[in-house]
Amino acid sequence: MYGKTIDQLIDALRVLPGVGVKSAQRMALQLLELDRAGAYRLAQAIDEAATKVGRCTQCRTLTEHKLCGICSNNGRSETQLCVVENPADLFAIEQAGGYRGKYFVLLGHLSPIDGVGPEQLGIDKLIERLQTQTISELILATNLTVEGEATAHFIADKARSFGIEVSRIAYGVPMGGELEYVDGGTLNLALQSRKTF
Repeated sequence: MYGKTIDQLIDALRVLPGVGVKSAQRMALQLLELDRAGAYRLAQAIDEAATKVGRCTQCRTLTEHKLCGICSNNGRSETQLCVVENPADLFAIEQAGGYRGKYFVLLGHLSPIDGVGPEQLGIDKLIERLQTQTISELILATNLTVEGEATAHFIADKARSFGIEVSRIAYGVPMGGELEYVDGGTLNLALQSRKTF
């Protein structure tokens, strides 16, 4: 409609969650008409992030280094490990500010229909961590969806076989809700009122 280059930009912006054709069109026109310098900064930032950002070798969150800032922080508790589905959930818990342990990021949840089993989630790496590190509590902070619950039960069974106390985030997070959209106060309450799973 606008020409190949502008149409490609609009189409590229639609990869962002919640961005439809109209929103992508407004963004593209804003960048090209009113903020060309912003367009260059955005393009450079995306290119740099796509080139430099990878996964932490220990927890699997996004980082520019071998170990992320949380895993390399000696001030964090080594005995608590919080399991989340994705980096957005980790960031949400960190922004809430009440948790001082370490993390393991699954990068999804069990979903046999979609072909996602324990192997795709790196649960073998999580189990290796449970066996080789002194973890006294495993906090399951998977989303409160059917898949998140199934994932939590699977991991809890494995952790209990090593004699590790397992807890699940509780009050304040609505059933069917996703952690990245829950406010910080609610997340803090959920972490503080966790119960044995």
